[in-house]
Amino acid sequence: EGLAERRDKGQVQFPVRVQLLYRNRPLREVRANVTAHDPDFAEVLTNLNSREMLFLSRGQLQIALETEGRSPHRISGFITGRKTCDTIQSVLAGGNALAQTKTGAVGSAKFTLHDNGTLEYQVQVAGTASEIMGVTIETKPRRRNRRNILYDLTPDYRNGFAIGACDYFSARDIHMLLQNELFINVATKDYEDGELRGQISSLLYSGLQARYYELPIPLAGQFVLPPVRTGSAGHAWVSLDEHCHLHYEIVVAGLSKGEDITINAHLHGFAEIGEMGDNSQEHKRLLKGFYGSEAQGILKDLSPELLRHLNRGTAFIQVSTKVNPKGEIRGPVLIRNQCKSKGFDLPEDPEYEETFFQEMRYDPEELKKDPNSCFFEGQQRAHESRWSPDYDRKCSVCSCQKRTVICDPIICLALNCSHTVQPADRCCPVCKDKTMEEQKPAGDPVEGCYFDGDRKWHPAGTTWHPYIPPFGYVKCAVCTCKGATGEVHCEKVQCPRLSCSHPIRRNASNCCKECPATGIPPFDHTEMMQADGPRPCKIGRNTYTNNIKWHPEVPPFGEMKCITCWCDEGSTKCQREKCPVLTCTNIVKPANQCCPQCGGGERLKEEKVSRSWGTKPYYV
Repeated sequence: EGLAERRDKGQVQFPVRVQLLYRNRPLREVRANVTAHDPDFAEVLTNLNSREMLFLSRGQLQIALETEGRSPHRISGFITGRKTCDTIQSVLAGGNALAQTKTGAVGSAKFTLHDNGTLEYQVQVAGTASEIMGVTIETKPRRRNRRNILYDLTPDYRNGFAIGACDYFSARDIHMLLQNELFINVATKDYEDGELRGQISSLLYSGLQARYYELPIPLAGQFVLPPVRTGSAGHAWVSLDEHCHLHYEIVVAGLSKGEDITINAHLHGFAEIGEMGDNSQEHKRLLKGFYGSEAQGILKDLSPELLRHLNRGTAFIQVSTKVNPKGEIRGPVLIRNQCKSKGFDLPEDPEYEETFFQEMRYDPEELKKDPNSCFFEGQQRAHESRWSPDYDRKCSVCSCQKRTVICDPIICLALNCSHTVQPADRCCPVCKDKTMEEQKPAGDPVEGCYFDGDRKWHPAGTTWHPYIPPFGYVKCAVCTCKGATGEVHCEKVQCPRLSCSHPIRRNASNCCKECPATGIPPFDHTEMMQADGPRPCKIGRNTYTNNIKWHPEVPPFGEMKCITCWCDEGSTKCQREKCPVLTCTNIVKPANQCCPQCGGGERLKEEKVSRSWGTKPYYV
């Protein structure tokens, strides 16, 4: 764009030349005729020799585009690896080893690819069952358990860390790295082929700045109390911003699943943050239940106790699963801070009832100046505050979210008892036997839990759906208060077993799937976890099965209808529609068509051409 002269504007063809240069010396050259209206063309340069591949990997090749004629114009630039804000990283887990292991160990790796082909690496390993003998970057084995080692990082390994750089990755290796086709392997004395292994992949940009200046926190089964011998592992970035909000991003690998894969294949686990007290008692808080291999979010209402533990390094972040509900992998968190809690003060003598604590008292005049505050029932409410509305003090909950008031009715759990009673001070009925248990002598200490999610006290042994603004009550999870420890334990609602092979979720809000009456079964993403069969292709956030064709989306231009892509066993290939060479003078391009045509009734003259442009596939 911008190279055509004024006289070349419109449908008139003009010649262009593309050169591949090394130190301003041409190595390859391609010529084509284009128009200002349709300036695109494509070509594949095949059979690059070893010297050209070396220059390419070093970032020393230039590509130049030049118009030919009396007043030529030229643009050029160096060819480098893909520029991105994504993070190249890997979680090493025993469950991903060539021969699976369950030792509770973890490996965490972070990489930086430089323009000159140098790959900088920072690898952490912890909790292995025996001495580490090798740390290597490898490709996928050509045969079962036949490893193909590209680079040996072992000389740089000391005291749990391997930090260094691989000088001059080859062009082929860079391509495989950016296509997520490389692995990192840790071999130990007891597991010579590898106790830990992880795929090196790009983690999409999320805006979390901690990724770029901090190493992630390794999450291992060996860090759980008591230790868990698991094949799972993970790592996490955790940071506090200037508002004392906690930002977290967790990546896991090899998480355990229940025996019923149909039900449990999608929900991997629950991310939690907690602290270890002086008396060895743990207090955990649910961050979120997550699907896939990643969880991220922001925690805004941190308690003073949690902030103190973060400052002392006695806090931890962990992932719990159905197999290990008390924690499967964990890592210690140390964040030096001088934050003070902006949440709620806990009452000395809590009363256990279905009402919220009194909202923090704010100056009404100051609240009016806040553009995110809400006005409701004659009162000004602070952003992110929660309260029971006047119109229904007992059975409704409201929250203020950026000038919007969201009110939800309290959702009562189904009771598993024959006799229920309705307490006068509560919204939900309770079992009659439960009310007898709760009648304690005056002066006895009352056991219960304070749940940060809804900022409520809950009696020991009670269960409820967690309230998470602005989404309201989460029907797919149930929380329980364990009075002896004050711990809140949340888990996914258990769904019934289904007899069909392809269950569906009829509504997005439904917790459980059901068998379809008729119709074609939906694409099952669990096939991504299987080793057999053709591999799918993943482009951005979209996944395409083998042999599926589509038109790619290119921001900001939208769908490129003149280019067709297809999935070839995990490799994405694209091809532009082949257009004939026109020799007429009046060339027009009809709307919604890819190829120009001769206008004004002119016939296409056949001409022998030595090459046709854009007929070979190129790879994305």
